Amino acid sequence: MLHLTRHGTATARPPLLIAHGLFGSGRNWGTIARDLSAMREVVTVDMRNHGESGWTETHDYPGMAADLAEVIEGAMGGRAAVMGHSMGGKAAMVLALTRPGLVERLIVADIAPVAYPHHSHDEQFAAMRAVDPARVTSRTEAARLMTATPPALAAFLLQNLDLVHRRWRLNLDLLEREMPGILGFPEAGTPFAGPALFLAGAASDYIRPEHHTAIRTLFPAARITTIAGAGHWLHAEQPQAVLDAVRGFLDAQTA
Repeated sequence: MLHLTRHGTATARPPLLIAHGLFGSGRNWGTIARDLSAMREVVTVDMRNHGESGWTETHDYPGMAADLAEVIEGAMGGRAAVMGHSMGGKAAMVLALTRPGLVERLIVADIAPVAYPHHSHDEQFAAMRAVDPARVTSRTEAARLMTATPPALAAFLLQNLDLVHRRWRLNLDLLEREMPGILGFPEAGTPFAGPALFLAGAASDYIRPEHHTAIRTLFPAARITTIAGAGHWLHAEQPQAVLDAVRGFLDAQTA
């Protein structure tokens, strides 16, 4: 099972499961999870090959969706609201499409059920490859090796540097090898008829108008809400706006 962190206590409402994006971890969503835990219990996970979760031989969306299903069935009472960002959003969508009985409602943060062949993460991999965990003793020292990387991105990536065990918490070799599948989206099954909210960063190109048809084909009850002043990392750039949108959606009665 994935490494998970619980926030708040169980209520009459189904709990909320949050799945982070590529190179992230559950703690990236800690502040939002704590705020939302006043409404219902919130569980954040480290996705496979990230954080404190185990490393696997594959990193595909059916496998990641199965991981989320295992958490819901084994630790969350069998049914949950599910929110995912970027890679985690795609895993959450696949879960809703393949195991709809586990998903009370779905929240997808700045990603669509499409392939993104024009996006590359070469810069991020190169930045981390420039740091040998066995040779650095502090994040400050590691950051100096990432001089070609924007400081905010370097700081985000360095959250994955384990200075105690002198390793990256990310399975870099596997993730780099699996990037074509991570950027893609598997062939869809039956549409998910439940409530769905898609949050799009106004300054991001991950949810564009031409993606709306794909979203509404697979998620016919979807609402698409744009977060002003936010890029792809909308939960970090505009946390209050994200909280307001998510709270309203979690409060809404199922039609």
